[in-house]
Amino acid sequence: MSLAAFPEAVHVRAPGKINVYLGVGARHDDGYHALATVFQAVSLYEDVIARADDDFSLSVSGVADPASVPLDDRNLAMRAAKLLATATGYTGGVHLEIRKSVPVAGGMGGGSADAAAALVACDALWGTGLSPHRMHELAARLGADVPFALHGGTAVGTGRGDQLNPALARGRFDWVLVTSDEGLSTPAIYSRLDVHRAESGALADDPPLSLDVPITVLQALRAGDPHSLAACMYNDLEVPALLERPTLDDIINEGLRAGALSGIVSGSGPTVAFLCETPEIAQLVQNELAVSGRTALHVHGPVPGARIISA
Repeated sequence: MSLAAFPEAVHVRAPGKINVYLGVGARHDDGYHALATVFQAVSLYEDVIARADDDFSLSVSGVADPASVPLDDRNLAMRAAKLLATATGYTGGVHLEIRKSVPVAGGMGGGSADAAAALVACDALWGTGLSPHRMHELAARLGADVPFALHGGTAVGTGRGDQLNPALARGRFDWVLVTSDEGLSTPAIYSRLDVHRAESGALADDPPLSLDVPITVLQALRAGDPHSLAACMYNDLEVPALLERPTLDDIINEGLRAGALSGIVSGSGPTVAFLCETPEIAQLVQNELAVSGRTALHVHGPVPGARIISA
């Protein structure tokens, strides 16, 4: 490809995720926990527009508090762009315009979606042409959720969550998400889990789980059956999230009373995800929660991972 053929800008869209199931093992010496999880990408997206520049910079819109999203190397999208440049020997820069819709620090992988979108956008902008395998490797270096944001759909994650195997999910699952204005720190929630287990005498597999995703979860997804899936949704981080923010329990009960099949804290929270039987019921649940003053969104999954919208 000639330099003249390179696009001036590349627009990439990447989805947020929910954890339909999340089992957390003991903390390893490297500070990470072993995970067994099922991700599902949902129709709440981050948009990243990459434009050629001499240096690296970014701007962010769509957040109530601009200070909640760093504009330097603390930002995962910035680190993604620089990592790609280093890995490929690219000597220029990029300006990343991030348009956020996924809640900041909401347990839905918004920062990871930004990073995945930045990798795809810069690869197209710079013409570096990385293979999917190499792109996955770079994504895994950035964070456990970034590889899934690249691939999307529904997948089983093991290791730190970055070792992915696609999971068959038939049909459409409808979710209502209740977001919070104030996020929760993922490292703090994991630490709270460790403390809770130590204080309660619980082992890493108490409640009993073997760090394998239960077959009942995979069967429910394969059948496209929201009732079966609602019966086996689980999150080890829900207890520490509720300890950190007890009002989340009130939200879960409100959603169940409004007609949701089940409600669960998404990842490290504080977003709560409600599984609903049909799109129509999801709309009713969303409306009921909105009337009570909650910020509620109706989304569906699974949806694809990071994709180029225009170039």
